[in-house]
Amino acid sequence: MTRAGTRRRRTAPWPIVAAVLLIALASAGGYAAVSGGTADGSGQAGATSSVAPTASAPAGARGAVGLLDAAAARTALAGLPVKGRAPATGYDRVAKFGEAWLDVDHNGCDTRDDILARDLSGVTRQSDCRVLTGTLADPYTGTTIAFTRGQQTSARVQIDHVVALLDAWETGAQSLSQETRVRLANDPLELLAVDGPTNQAKGAGDAATWLPPAVGFRCEYAARQVGVKVKYGLWVKPAEKAALQHILSGCRPPDTP
Repeated sequence: MTRAGTRRRRTAPWPIVAAVLLIALASAGGYAAVSGGTADGSGQAGATSSVAPTASAPAGARGAVGLLDAAAARTALAGLPVKGRAPATGYDRVAKFGEAWLDVDHNGCDTRDDILARDLSGVTRQSDCRVLTGTLADPYTGTTIAFTRGQQTSARVQIDHVVALLDAWETGAQSLSQETRVRLANDPLELLAVDGPTNQAKGAGDAATWLPPAVGFRCEYAARQVGVKVKYGLWVKPAEKAALQHILSGCRPPDTP
């Protein structure tokens, strides 16, 4: 896999970082925040759907996609190149990352239905793929959303690219092959079913400019961003790295005293 950019500072040797990542990918990770602190510059989400609050948004099946644990994420982050944002020239979601949504894994279902089926509970389907209804424990807001497929209702639940595709384009994806970019855009590690308005509020923000309103999910969110950037050879921007470090420094595995 092609990696963009050249390191201009001392980092952990890439083979070591890659080894840590491969070990961590063998098991799913979970997190708890040591405190309620937030990274500087975190954004505020816009209006959300009218939904009933829940105590938390458990990761459930979301954790079973090669998520780094906090320690591995901190190590991997230390090895990522740090550079400024590349120009967005040439960015085109469809032309550079493929149509939304493709059947990249050739299981007969498009990626949106795959992620809905993974992240929602009580799913009903039309045929083997098309998700018609379900319930989302939204990780970004900590609320419960009843999903019903339809022209007026489907957008209440959207599939978020944890590393926004524009951000990926500006941090090294321009140098990836078309096939690799399409794989990135459809990678389960990169994707989460979330509250639609909150996803819209995020836009193309990185960890320095936007974080999930649900503080308890920020550890997993940061680890996912690091995991995606390591997996696809992307870099982090200085403010982005500082924000990710701040979040991950306050994370510990669940059930840790």
